[in-house]
Parts: sequence; C-alpha cells; structure tokens
Amino acid sequence: MTKLLPTSTAGSLPKPCWLAEPEKLWSPWKLQGAALVEGKQDALRVTLSEQQRAGIDIVSDGEQTRQHFVTTFIEHLTGVDFEKRETVKIRDRYDASVPTVVGAVSRDKPVFVEDAKFLRAQTDSPIKWALPGPMTMIDTLYDAHYRSREKLAWEFATILNQEARELEAAGVDIIQFDEPAFNVFFDEVNDWGIATLERAIEGLKCETAVHICYGYGIKANTDWKKTLGSEWRQYERTFPKLQASNIDLVSLECQNSHVPMDLIELLRGKKVMVGAIDVASNTVETPEKVAETLRKALQFVDADKLYPCTNCGMAPLSRDVARGKLRALGAGAEIVRQELSVSLAAE
Repeated sequence: MTKLLPTSTAGSLPKPCWLAEPEKLWSPWKLQGAALVEGKQDALRVTLSEQQRAGIDIVSDGEQTRQHFVTTFIEHLTGVDFEKRETVKIRDRYDASVPTVVGAVSRDKPVFVEDAKFLRAQTDSPIKWALPGPMTMIDTLYDAHYRSREKLAWEFATILNQEARELEAAGVDIIQFDEPAFNVFFDEVNDWGIATLERAIEGLKCETAVHICYGYGIKANTDWKKTLGSEWRQYERTFPKLQASNIDLVSLECQNSHVPMDLIELLRGKKVMVGAIDVASNTVETPEKVAETLRKALQFVDADKLYPCTNCGMAPLSRDVARGKLRALGAGAEIVRQELSVSLAAE
C-alpha cells in the first residue's frame, strides 16, 4: 500500500439476517444449495460496500462465506470425521465438541479460491483473505491419528500453503493467518509454531500477516481477560521471534485492552496492524478515540508501517454497531493521516 495508514478489519463482520441468525457467533445458514451460494455472494457485496463507504482501504469478504473461521476450512479436508466428536478445551479456556482426526489429512480441492475470485471481481481495492493458522487449527480438533500437536501442525501448514498459493493466484494481496492460540501456548509457539507458520507462507510473493488477539467478545474470552491482571504482556513472549520471521504484518489487539503499547517496539521493522476498535463492546468509538490509540502506537512503529485495524472479528455484533465502528476506524485514521501530512510538509 502506498497510502499512509491503510485501514483494514481483522476478520469477520456481521452477516445479514437473511443469511444467518444475527448477533450470534457461528450460527447456522438459513439457506441451502444454490440459494446459499447466491446468498453468500449477496452478503459479500453488501459487506464490501459497507467497508468501502466507511473508508476501509484493504477490504475483505467479512467472512460472509464462512460459518466458522477454523472449521469451515477443515470441513473441506480429508482425514477429519465431523460425526465422530470429542470434547476438548479450546485454548485452555472453554470446552467444545470438536471433530476428530481419524487419518492422514489432505486437501483434495481448493476451499476458498472461488470466493476470493468473486471478491476480486467486485473491487479494485487491495483485498485481504484470512485463513486459520496451523496451531489454531490443531487446537480446534481431537487428534486420534497423529497424536502429536507438532506433527499435525506441520501437515496443516503444508495444506495451508497449497491454499494460500492458489489464493495469491486468484488476486489476493494479503493472506492473513489467524493464530489466537499464539497468545496461549507460548513454548510451542517458539519451539515450532512460528516455524509451521513460515511453512504455510513458503513461496508466496503476496504480503502475509498473522493475527494474534485475545479472542472474540464472547463471555469465555472476556472472563479469561479478567484473570490476566492490569497488564497483558503475552505478546512479549512471541513478538521477538515473529520480528525475526518472514511474516510481513503482525495484527494485535490494543483498543480497551491492557496491552502495554511499548510491546510494539519488539516488532520494530515489521508492518503492524494495530487494533484500534474494541470488538467486545457495543460502544462505538469516536474517531478521536481511534486517533488517540494510533498516536500512541506511532511512538513504537514507523508511520509507513502502521495499519489501523480492529482488535478481532465483529461477527457477534449488530450490523449498526459494526457499521459505526468501521466508520470510526476510517475517520480516526484520516485524522492522524492529516496530522502526519501537515507534519511532513513542515519539515
């Protein structure tokens, strides 16, 4: 991006009520067959328009084509049995019934490539596409085959690389890997998590990003945050190694969080997607509040590497609240953009 402070979202946006139940995370589709395909495409058009009207520079599909940010991808792979389910603790936080890995995992055909082509045809703006990261994928399954988190992560990394290469060929400008698990399993992240992520981006010429947050604004996550104390220093455990990695952008949570802003210094030299929108609150930020967060971040990241963003996805929010937050993000970034332009002109 040549534009200063290009804005984007971390991931999901609310689905229209005719596609899925609103304000509910991972709600079932209301349509089937050809009607579902058409409905997803209509929803993608709507969410694209809302991003553009709000001043979002790097647009996405808002995950309108996905029911779940991890399992929708896994559903298309062989070796995973969705009928055979086990209860596991997701990110050491809450119990969930998950599918079971029963054999060698593989990808027989593209998963999101046609959806990405459709988005590419709708806009000339840069587009970003999100995929689940290897570590977050293994944390959303019960493994009865490999019986090794690391080995399964490497298998998924190879599969993700296949998908990412085809998404790049479809015209995607930034491929983002969602890794909320990076804020939990710190030893594994440094031992092999970042290495598997680098396997997933191997050979890509487009830009790559990793999104690491404290989760959607659901009760299990907000309750967990209350246990983290007055300072959330989890990023301190993984940022040094990410700074040395081949990942281009790192997406982190800043708005209404207890993350010390100076931790961004650990990423010096990387592009940083700074979360300036709180997705765990229905309160719509003012543009000035967004600008305040971005000004603080600019102490630790160069202006040409700062990408204003949301903390996480906004699927559980109402569409009105999400629209307001998108507009605040776009307007807040423009305030700081103008301030930087004046400052540069005065030099």
